[in-house]
Amino acid sequence: MEARMAVMTIRNIDDAIKNRLRLRAAMHGRSMEDEARDILRSALSTEIPRPRNLGQAINERFGELGGVDLPDVPREAIRLPVDFGE
Repeated sequence: MEARMAVMTIRNIDDAIKNRLRLRAAMHGRSMEDEARDILRSALSTEIPRPRNLGQAINERFGELGGVDLPDVPREAIRLPVDFGE
C-alpha cells in the first residue's frame, strides 16, 4: 500500500527567501521542492513540547533549595455583614 502524499502551494514568498532556498538546494544537489520538503521534515520531526504546569516549573527551578516551614495562622470565624440600619 502506497503512502498518500498531499500537494501544497506556498504563495507570496519573499524573493530573498526564494533565492536562499534555491542556493541551499543547489548546495545539496537537489531541487527547490526537495529542499523545501527536507526543511519541513527536519523542522517538524521533533516532538512538540507540551505546555508546562506553572507549579511544576516553579518546583523544577527552586525545588533543590528546599521548602519553608511557615507557622500556623489561627483562623477567625467569618464576621457578619455590617448592618447600616435600613
